[in-house]
Amino acid sequence: MQRTTGLLLVTVLGLSATACGASESGTPAPGGAAVTITVACQPARSAPKERAAWDDDVAAFMKAHPGVTVKSTDQQPCFDPKTFGPKLAGGQMETAFVVPVTTYADVIGKGQAMDVSAYTREIKNWNDLRADVRELVTRDGKVYGVPNVHYGVGLVYNRKLFTQAGLDPETPPATWAEIREAARKIAALGPGYVGYGEYSGGNTGGWHFTQALYGRGGAVLTDDGKKAAFNSPEGKAVLQTLHDMRWSDNSMGSRLLVGWESLMMAMGSGKVGMMLGAPDVVTDVVNKFKGNVADYGITGFPEAKASLSGGEAFMINPKATPEQAKAALQWLDFRYNTVGKGRFDFARGKTLGNPVGVPDNDVYGDSATGKAIQAEREKNATLPVRNYAPYVRAAATVPPKAEPAHAQELYAILDVVMSGTLSRQDADPGKLLADAEAKANALLAAKG
Repeated sequence: MQRTTGLLLVTVLGLSATACGASESGTPAPGGAAVTITVACQPARSAPKERAAWDDDVAAFMKAHPGVTVKSTDQQPCFDPKTFGPKLAGGQMETAFVVPVTTYADVIGKGQAMDVSAYTREIKNWNDLRADVRELVTRDGKVYGVPNVHYGVGLVYNRKLFTQAGLDPETPPATWAEIREAARKIAALGPGYVGYGEYSGGNTGGWHFTQALYGRGGAVLTDDGKKAAFNSPEGKAVLQTLHDMRWSDNSMGSRLLVGWESLMMAMGSGKVGMMLGAPDVVTDVVNKFKGNVADYGITGFPEAKASLSGGEAFMINPKATPEQAKAALQWLDFRYNTVGKGRFDFARGKTLGNPVGVPDNDVYGDSATGKAIQAEREKNATLPVRNYAPYVRAAATVPPKAEPAHAQELYAILDVVMSGTLSRQDADPGKLLADAEAKANALLAAKG
């Protein structure tokens, strides 16, 4: 699913956010010409502290790079699906712009991103970036972007409800059988309590089906991307488990949750025990839906053979001059890839009142840079870091798996599968999957 990129950058990582414009002119470096670059992700005017922090970063960067002027676009979220396509097609993109992982192939394939292989040395910690994440922006040995955000799915759970239900919050479920047992106990707390929450529509149902399918080792599409692959033993197992939890265990409640906010609101109410999600779920539940930050933890994906991964990268406008491309990567290095600076200035984020501590961004993994980032995050944490330790340990061992091609259209088809399973006791998982498979194959055939 599309994530609010600005939210990932600001709230999840405890960054100081993004934004304000710089002066129109630059002072040429000795013997060089002035260079102006435009950069995405200027934060909203409703976040004045973050805008001021961004201004400070722009000023510091330009002082360190005489002759370079940085102009910022005033847009949040950084990636807006409504404007992205038209801006890209019309050549109106910034010098450095944000691309979600589901759109990498399309942007690169259409020649709408520059080959920046010659400039990756400007990212001083380039070799510390996770190899699998770098591979996502690489085609035929050429690099087309700088990875900026990477996350994997885990199990978010309410530690307070675990305690109330006689469960140990320090040993969260590691298998689906344990999830079912925990969900039953939480639902037994009384009316309105839901042991395990799940989506059924708004493309979120198909998205979460994909998360569960990947965890069991299944795939949405065949390796060549030409056919649907979710009508499989793994797909049937996903639906059968949900059907049993909903109708046999009565641990999922009776309300169908459609759209991203519906489950977040339910988690924020303090009456939902568990759900699949990346670490930013904790931040959203707390910041947007009034959950108590001390109540939530996150652990590894149960029995995971793979975990749905998502994220974004910065790409460079192919119309940029070599000087602009170099300056843009220098900006990305300063703002997004330097420990203790820009978005990784957790001390500044703490003083601004931003939540610091959720380990959502894993572009550097357990490299030296990654360890240094985590140490700074923990040092300045305003959130209970220990509640996320099980996820950190597990995430390092679970292979990431990207969203399928044509993800949103496929998710819409798979919504019907999820809603059928959760709304009808007599639902046949095999028939639901077969019907969805036929629709998905027709879609894929039309796509060519």
